[in-house]
Order: sequence, then structure tokens, then C-alpha cells
Amino acid sequence: MAAFDAVFVGAGINSLAGAALLARDGWRVCVLERADRLGGCIRTSTDLTAPGFTHEVLASWHPLFTGSAAYAELKDELERRGLEYLNTDLPTASAYPDGTSAFLTTSLEDNVAELDRHATGDGAAWARMFEEFMANADLAFGALSAELWSPAGLALGRKALRRLGRRGTLAYLADALVSCRDWLGETFASEQAHGLLAPWVLHTGLGPDQAMSGFMTQVIACALQLGGMPVPRGGGVVLVDALAGIVRDAGGELRTEADVERILVSDGRATAVRLADGEVIRAERAIVASVTPTQLYGRLLGGGEAPADVAAEAARYRYGRGAMQIHLALGEPPEWDGDERLARTAIVHVTPGLDGVSRAVNEAERGLLPAEATIVCGQPCAVDPSRAPEGSWIVWIQLQELPAGRIKGDAAGELDVGDGTWTEELREAYADRIVERLGRHIRNLERATLKRVALAPPDLEALNPNLVGGDIYAGSCALDQNLLFRPLAHAPGHRTPVERLWHIGASTHPGPGLGAGSGYLVSKELTKPPLPRRLLARVPVVGR
Repeated sequence: MAAFDAVFVGAGINSLAGAALLARDGWRVCVLERADRLGGCIRTSTDLTAPGFTHEVLASWHPLFTGSAAYAELKDELERRGLEYLNTDLPTASAYPDGTSAFLTTSLEDNVAELDRHATGDGAAWARMFEEFMANADLAFGALSAELWSPAGLALGRKALRRLGRRGTLAYLADALVSCRDWLGETFASEQAHGLLAPWVLHTGLGPDQAMSGFMTQVIACALQLGGMPVPRGGGVVLVDALAGIVRDAGGELRTEADVERILVSDGRATAVRLADGEVIRAERAIVASVTPTQLYGRLLGGGEAPADVAAEAARYRYGRGAMQIHLALGEPPEWDGDERLARTAIVHVTPGLDGVSRAVNEAERGLLPAEATIVCGQPCAVDPSRAPEGSWIVWIQLQELPAGRIKGDAAGELDVGDGTWTEELREAYADRIVERLGRHIRNLERATLKRVALAPPDLEALNPNLVGGDIYAGSCALDQNLLFRPLAHAPGHRTPVERLWHIGASTHPGPGLGAGSGYLVSKELTKPPLPRRLLARVPVVGR
């Protein structure tokens, strides 16, 4: 029976970063992945469309990782293994049906001028928002990166009380619950500013009318100005290989096509995992599972090892809207209508604006295919030209407003949804609608397209079982399943009711994305000195 200090179930960014950090600290770790490759939602492919095109099949953009604590600690080692990040001063824009557009850059001065271009005073409002947010950025980013159910979370609360006072802290929390619609309406006059920022709410798993969406909009807006939209040269696989290299060089193992069937528990303590082929791998100090709550408390702990209330809540865990991706290989660069900067922007949202985003979210949540979905048009070659042959281009389309589960109809009244399940015909028909709309903004899109590959929600789940129903955020991010309550109110944070078993991944705090937050937090918890040593370290030494 093989034995390791820690065994990771799943090989997404949180497992790889956590395993690399533990391996660097002397732990012998094993990472087990049921798929045929490491990386989870970092899935780089060179054979998806045409020869010479490097596509990111799922996650594509790395601002959360380059701003993460894990990257800060591992940066030198990752760079020695070939990781190089490229960036842009044009991270995002929105293109509107009337041919106008609005941009967000990495320059405060340019953003002030851009927003003033649409409505006098909106530039000053942007500068004021940025200044006020940054004054308490440590609280905002702390809440999104600390283990909230821990002394660190309590310390963050004490810091807020000392700085803001009781009333100020209460006002800060109230402001954090405001919807994106209310915040935008109170802050900016122009519809263009609303339409520039509202689509980013979708990237947090929320809609613009939900609680806390206004706060998340500010977090993303400020992060984009501060950090741009970086990508690894050559694709996300370079990051995956670099993290895996750290583990291997320290004597750890990473295995693909290793399907964990059960976590073995003895006397309330997780001791080993059993693979589908019957092999047992022992964990001396920790098992770290990067899975959804339904997988963890159902399939992996299905023998009554978890308390009944936790297992019951896990069975009720809600998944969010479905998503779709469309990958286009173009034989020439895009010819955007309107502002020439659109062709140099990393992510362009094609949208009618705030009301359009709200309407599409509402239609999806009512089980309908949206009539006018928000098109997330990613252009990785604008940042990393090596992704395609010279003179060619890649368009990475993400759609985040699709029904969860059965499709009840088409809001536009154009498509026959049949029995409500995704078929190849329905997938391609819906992709036709999206590409035709995008073609109204990119004049040469039809002529330039060499090949198109569309992935419907079931296709995404087939690539990664954590994306249940095509939910790319591995669970609804509504307030009752977020922050202090993620993943479960009965089992918040990353400790589980089973001793030595830890829960990480997008279903846990701080949520989805490539920030590696949960893997980092658990690695630090596992390597924390025992309490007596921590207390002794605080005792002053006489004469020092």
C-alpha cells in the first residue's frame, strides 16, 4: 500500500498549488486525477480546431492567479520552470448594438477620461470609487482570501471595527450587500458605463440584481485596473506543468486516470483513499478533496461517515446557471466595427447593456434560452500572439446565461428545444445565433472562420464533473452559499466533520476562479506550527 503525507483528490488549480506549497515544505504528496490530464479547468488544447491553434478549452484568463498569495510565494520557482505571464493595458471593453463601445484600461487617468467621454462627471465618479475602495481594499480582498471561520477571520473583523467603528462597519457591510444595478445607478450617469461593468457580475456567478453583486463589481473593476488581464505565454498548460514540476522535484506523485471511488475513514479520521480499480493509497496526515459537496458527502463519503445534517445539506447544494463555450479559429485578425481598440482588447462583452444582462439572466433562470445573451468575446491573441499562426486569430466565446437543467423554451421564439435536453442540433443552432450576432460587430467573422467548436453545458460537465449542469462556478454563488456559508452552513470553511479530511475547490471559499485561494489556505493550515509552539514564539526573549 502506497503512503504519502497528503493525498489530493482532483488536480485543479487549488490542488496543484496546495500540493506544490506542501511539497516545498517537505511533505510527500500525491495528486490523483480521474481525467487524462492535470489542470482541472485549465485545459489547453492544440487539436481542438485547426493545426497551429492553441485553445484554452475552459478557463483562459489568469488575473486571479497573478494576484494570489500562492503565486507570490511560488513565482520564482514557477518562472524557473518556464512560466511567463504576458499582459495588456486594454483588459476589457463592451460593444453595444448601435456601434458604440466603452473601455476599461489599466490607467486611472485613461479610465477617468474614457468615462467622462460618455457622461461628464462619470470620470470623477470612477476616481472617487477607486479611491474609496482602495482605502479599505485590505478588508475587501481580505474577506475574499482569508479563512473566515478562523482566528484570521475574527482578526479581519476586529480590524474593521478598529478602523471604521461599529456604525461604520455596519454601513460597510450594508454597502457590500447592494446589487450591481443599484450601485451603478447611484454612481454613474451613462448607460455605457453601466454596460461596461455589469457583464463582469456574470464572472462572479451572480446576476446584476442579486445581493452583493455591486460589491463584486467594484472588486473586479478595481482589480482590472490594477492587474490587467494576464495569460501565460503558450497557454495555461505551462502553469500546470510548472506546478506539477515542483511536486515531482520534491518526490511527490501526480497520477492521471486515477478515479478515487471512496475516502476511507477509521474512528472518525480519514486514513486513505480507494481507487475504482481497488488500489488503496494511505494518507498519513491529510486528505484534501477538490470536489463538489455532493461528490464529497455522497460518492466519496457515502457510508455514513459524515453527520446526517451535513450529508443532507450537501444533497441540497444548489448549482447555478449553465454555460456554453464557442471556439473559433480565424485565418485573419478580426475587423471590428467602431473603435479600433476593440481589436486589441482581451475581453469584449457584446451586450445591449445593464438591462440586457439582467434580462438574459432572468430568462436563463426561468429555464429559457436568452434572446440576447451576453457574449463574452475573448481574444487571447491580443495578449499572446503565439497562440495562433502568424496572421491568424482565436476567438474564445463564453456564454454564462443558460438554464440549469431542463430547457423550457426559447425566449426569442426561434428554436425548437424539443424535450428540453441539449442535442447537437440545438447546440449548433444556438451557437449560430451567437456567432451571427457577433458577426454584426466583426465584419469579416464569417469569411475568416476556419473552424468552429461549440460546447454545451453537458459537454462542459463531461470535461469536468465539478461543473454540474455546465455550472462553471461549481455551485450557486448566491449569498446563502457564499462567504461564511460556502460550501455549507453546517460545514463552512475547509475543515470537514471528518478529522484530517479537508475540502477545497470552487465549491468552497473563496469560490471559483484561478486564484488558488482554497488550496493556499489549506496548505498553510496544515503546515502551521502546533499551538504550544505558536504561543512560545510570542514570548519575548530577555536580552534580545
